[in-house]
Amino acid sequence: MIASYPRSGNTWFRFLLANILTGEASGFESINRAAPQMGLQAIGRPLLPGGGRLIKTHEPWRREYGRAVYLVRDVRDVMLSYFTRGKALGLMPGMTLDEFMPRFLAGRFSAVGSWANHVRTWLESPLAASGGVLVVRYEDMRADTRGGLEELLKFLGCAKDGFAIEKAIAANSLEQMRAEEDRSQYFPRGADGSGRFVREGAVEGWRQKLTPAQVALVNQYAGTELARMGYSVGEQ
Repeated sequence: MIASYPRSGNTWFRFLLANILTGEASGFESINRAAPQMGLQAIGRPLLPGGGRLIKTHEPWRREYGRAVYLVRDVRDVMLSYFTRGKALGLMPGMTLDEFMPRFLAGRFSAVGSWANHVRTWLESPLAASGGVLVVRYEDMRADTRGGLEELLKFLGCAKDGFAIEKAIAANSLEQMRAEEDRSQYFPRGADGSGRFVREGAVEGWRQKLTPAQVALVNQYAGTELARMGYSVGEQ
């Protein structure tokens, strides 16, 4: 399983993995054959040793899941990405960020619940306790993509040379993925063309956008899990 909360970089993550494991370019249409989301798993290609497949999920941990990679992103950047795309698509007419935040943090804007509970279910699962979950922070992957991929491939039991990894990184930069999105009909846009699926991939973008009061509200709902994942808490 390639698991994450929505807006945490799961698509970029899968593009990289699929590119490395297949040797083929990743695209929004082809990714659901190389690393399909839950519901489409039957069409997934056997890319892992023993015929295993990569399956994407945004769900909290379920006992039916086998080995998993859990991708975590700072909830403050997740929240801003969620809000910006939702507004651009007209899903939150007239709603301000201050109105959105408590509802989002309480898990009322996502079918998979709150970010904090999502983190807890995966980190406290029996699967994690048995060593069956590799936890990867999005921010660490952005800072050292090659190192993160090498660790990931080792966990998956897939030996690949450095050339294949570097080639995949170059082919799936944010700029390349935005260009691929422009060629795709897969994702809706706002009436003015806004609301990109692939945005800036910001790391700590929240520091320039959230007020101290808003940071305090995030800490109220998710401070324990932020600290647990090694993120700063209570800082602007």
